[in-house]
Amino acid sequence: MTHAEHTTSRRTGYIWHERFGWHDTSTHVGFLPAGGLLQPLEHFESSASKTRMASLIEVSGLRRNLTDLDFDPATKEQILSVHTEDYVDRIIDQSNSGGGDAGDGSSPFGPGSYEIAQMAAGATTSALLNVLDGTVDNSYALVRPPGHHAEPQQGRGFCIFSNVSIAINEARRQGKARRIAIVDIDVHHGNGAQKIYWDDPEVLTISVHQDRLFPLDSGMFDETGSEGGKRTNINLPLPAGCGNGAYVATVAENVVPALEAFRPEVIIVSCGFDASMADPLGRMCVTAAGYAQITKVLMSAADSLCEGKLVFSHEGGYSPAYVPLCGLAVVETLAGVDELSPDPFDWAFDEYPVHEVTHDQREAIDRGHVVVQEAIKAMR
Repeated sequence: MTHAEHTTSRRTGYIWHERFGWHDTSTHVGFLPAGGLLQPLEHFESSASKTRMASLIEVSGLRRNLTDLDFDPATKEQILSVHTEDYVDRIIDQSNSGGGDAGDGSSPFGPGSYEIAQMAAGATTSALLNVLDGTVDNSYALVRPPGHHAEPQQGRGFCIFSNVSIAINEARRQGKARRIAIVDIDVHHGNGAQKIYWDDPEVLTISVHQDRLFPLDSGMFDETGSEGGKRTNINLPLPAGCGNGAYVATVAENVVPALEAFRPEVIIVSCGFDASMADPLGRMCVTAAGYAQITKVLMSAADSLCEGKLVFSHEGGYSPAYVPLCGLAVVETLAGVDELSPDPFDWAFDEYPVHEVTHDQREAIDRGHVVVQEAIKAMR
């Protein structure tokens, strides 16, 4: 049965452009330059996982049930609402002269990547604005390069510009929304949004991530935003090894109450699939079924809080074999598909005992609950 034969209950916007696959991260070996003992290979942040996800969405038939959204590349002015002019000009210069690095020595890019990064930010902006305008109920922006590690003065963690923050600032500039929540489910800490909105009480930033993975010195429980931010920065680090049980519990027990207290006009998800069972850069064990369940929980929260307004912007995820299946499960769920496509790996991945919540995982979830309750009191 193809998705064209399924009943869908949501108008889901979708953005993908082949140019996203042309962002060149060179022949790095993982995240190290080739040379010496390192035979040329490819960077972890290659095009494979994203282009294969786009292919699977097409081949599965799901694309026919989605609303393709047009977008324009973000303007330099829109990018400057988040990033410093010195940083943006450096990216432009390097992009025009053969390539460079976004700022941390392990985020390379090739010629033309400035324009592709403009497209990624513009696509996320369109995904958000179309949801706010009611053109679609929810949306998924399958973009590259990712953005959630990018800070005002530099890129890092394979990210050039903060796609989600640029989209939020444009929506606010146009007066389409004021209170916006970011839920970051990438396996790495959402340090970019934390830094950008640290002092802003009208943007709630929540990051669910593997404890002390990347960046090593951020994403702790006690990083809650400035006094002016009214504790609207929430970090929910989890120990390595968490599967579907711990992730779904964290989102349902901690993320949702924070959203209910904040009452956003729209929820935007920084969606990384590097917490998956097969990812080379994370040590978590979430499966396609787990991602679908997380999406359902967030959809339910959006339904009760902001008329279902929910936007996903693609971030990390470095398993070309498994990211497409996780992504398909999320987009199918967003579209309200009545029967999700089977996960060919579920006979192994979903049967492992890692999906039971362990004592250590419960301790981390409960500690996060305390942080969330303190944030809720400060929001009132």
